[in-house]
Amino acid sequence: MNILLTGFEPFGGEAINPSWEVARALHGQLIAGALVQARCLPTTFADAPAALARALHELRPVMAIALGQASGRSEVSIERVAVNLIDARIADNAGERPQDVPVRADAPAAYFSTLPIKPMRDALRAAALPAGLSLSAGAFVCNQLFFELQHQLAGQGVPSGFIHLPALPEQAARAQPSVPSMGLAAQVDAIRLALAVALAPPTVQPAPDEGAPTS
Repeated sequence: MNILLTGFEPFGGEAINPSWEVARALHGQLIAGALVQARCLPTTFADAPAALARALHELRPVMAIALGQASGRSEVSIERVAVNLIDARIADNAGERPQDVPVRADAPAAYFSTLPIKPMRDALRAAALPAGLSLSAGAFVCNQLFFELQHQLAGQGVPSGFIHLPALPEQAARAQPSVPSMGLAAQVDAIRLALAVALAPPTVQPAPDEGAPTS
């Protein structure tokens, strides 16, 4: 059983991207009996969807999670929804900056994550790892990839979603003004735990006793 865990190459003038550093640190690890397979995707609107499709076809994963960098965020952000919109604030690594265009003209307005996002968040917080839920994955390549991931896996029963990561300390040290950051070891621990929670069987709530009042 394979878990597809993707990260992005550096972009925006950075020399490093925490999403790929975390993904490759977990590559080859067994989590809940499944093998983590990391793939680095290009930070380009033209090439990221095709690279994702190739990885999904190759690995046939039991779960797929894409990681991205969100400078300025102070916690691991588990995204809830991908919107069918590209509106780039900066150019991608190919110099392209599309604005106000759909990810897919023939697709729904949005897709939701199919991961157990609240149990994932709660487990990270219980482990003293800052985490939260996010209602916006932006409108750059991260959101495009999130949308493509949910679209390509729609109806297949494969849990999937997107997680944004804070900057690394070495990135924050170069930023003017400085941005929030989280160390690589903590980010790796957070994603390892998130994967384990997402793969765990769902908790079944006990049925109320027969005849007991319910609300």
